[in-house]
Amino acid sequence: MPTVNSNGIKIYYESHGQGFPLIWAHEFAGDYRSWEPQVRFFSRRYKVITYNARGYPPTEVPDDESLYSQDNAIEDLRGLMKALNIEVAHIGGLSMGGALTLNFGIRYPEMAKSLIVAAAGTGSTDPEGFKKNVLNRALNLETHGMESMKDYAEGPARIQFKRKDPNGWQEFSDHLMSHSSVGSAMTFRGVQSPRPPIYSLEEGMKSLKIPTLIMFGDEDEPCIDPGIFMKRSIPSSGLVVFPQSGHAINLEEPDLFNRAVQDFLAMVENDAWAIRSSGNETGSLL
Repeated sequence: MPTVNSNGIKIYYESHGQGFPLIWAHEFAGDYRSWEPQVRFFSRRYKVITYNARGYPPTEVPDDESLYSQDNAIEDLRGLMKALNIEVAHIGGLSMGGALTLNFGIRYPEMAKSLIVAAAGTGSTDPEGFKKNVLNRALNLETHGMESMKDYAEGPARIQFKRKDPNGWQEFSDHLMSHSSVGSAMTFRGVQSPRPPIYSLEEGMKSLKIPTLIMFGDEDEPCIDPGIFMKRSIPSSGLVVFPQSGHAINLEEPDLFNRAVQDFLAMVENDAWAIRSSGNETGSLL
């Protein structure tokens, strides 16, 4: 079982293919298995690396809430790259992994050739309501275990996946239910609850020059406004919106997702991805 010691934690990872590294960071309800459609597609051209965040077996599951934070998640990814002798990579993530990707790019721009930020920003438009819901979820996990998460895979931004691909959704749901209740509760408390809203990152995003692809589904309500805000704030960004789609767009619409990312990476590697000029932000055609 391949693991590396990163930032004080034993991290499980998988590596497939050869070429320039492409690293994927998973969402709260997912794990390294959530990237299987991307592994199969991109490992023909890239060294594709997926891994489990701390709290997600077979990665270590600390039972100390203080060991869980977005800062630690950023350093975990940095440590993983260092352990694998990767100086720079394309880095992508979805939801919790998308927020990680954006914050990693702001903190360590020299380590990212490009950023793929998918379905990020949940909780940004209603931080207090989000925090309350997350802490209630953590308490239920500690009291009732993963059984308390049965409804999580059928939320308003998940039912689109179930409607389009019932078998794929069931696999996703089964994977979610196999997670550690301790790790999930600690991730809710330490990572999700105190995570800063996307809007608070405006200054960092404005200075970001790394090519960035922002992606979300048009029925993923908590991510729409933050996604548009990211597009407006990051001068080196582009935006892809998936029609009639929810949160887990890499699984719900894998072909659209992969093709959009493939085109983006090709443009980056051919120095064809543009940085928006300041004069294009006025909203005027003239």
